[in-house]
Amino acid sequence: MAGDNSLEEFLKTVDKSKFTNAPYAKRVEKPWGYEIHWAPENLPYMGKIIHITAGKRLSLQIHDKKQETQMLISGQCNLIQDDPSGNLITIKMEQNKGYTAAIGQRHRLHAVSDCDIIEVSTPEIGNTYRLEDDYARGTETEEIRKDPNRGWK
Repeated sequence: MAGDNSLEEFLKTVDKSKFTNAPYAKRVEKPWGYEIHWAPENLPYMGKIIHITAGKRLSLQIHDKKQETQMLISGQCNLIQDDPSGNLITIKMEQNKGYTAAIGQRHRLHAVSDCDIIEVSTPEIGNTYRLEDDYARGTETEEIRKDPNRGWK
């Protein structure tokens, strides 16, 4: 609004050198498919598309610092996840609906067909404890994430 002094004061503090109009995408190969990260890693959030090949599944995992919400956008996928009593249940994901994994909640994606999932989350920080993994990968730490193959190739 015209004459709003708080806006004018705020605009004086904005560092325009941090503005960018450049697109961003980083492909991360995985043994079950791949991820396209579409939010730069220096932000306080992460956005990615997870592509899983039919019949493949991600590890049964727990995050100690990361919280995530996933939405199926194409294909068919099952989410295996702890219920509030700590029992693993299988959920047939519905397209265009969000499913959240809280910190400490076991979860795993299993592709029925080739599928694509959008994930938004806190940054890729802390540990991903792999309780079961079809590819014999261990815990993913922040150090392992610096490796382009993330310790699996």
